[in-house]
Amino acid sequence: MDKIIPSRLRWACRRGMLELDLLLTNFLEEAFLTLSAQDRALFNQLLEANDQDLFLWLTGKEISKNQSLNIIIEKIRHHAENRH
Repeated sequence: MDKIIPSRLRWACRRGMLELDLLLTNFLEEAFLTLSAQDRALFNQLLEANDQDLFLWLTGKEISKNQSLNIIIEKIRHHAENRH
């Protein structure tokens, strides 16, 4: 898993909303392999959330009650804001 992205993660990043697809897939392709093992585990945990919660968290409209998830959420948001 250190060099390649598992196909199950690519599939899990495909969501019901284009906005989520873009945020998650771009992060997966461009930043995931640089994450620590702990952050990779958080990303996997985040992907278990429903689309509505993910959208609210990743757009900053709400904050997750799970403080650990907020770490990876912030990394995804930061990546999206600074990728260009």
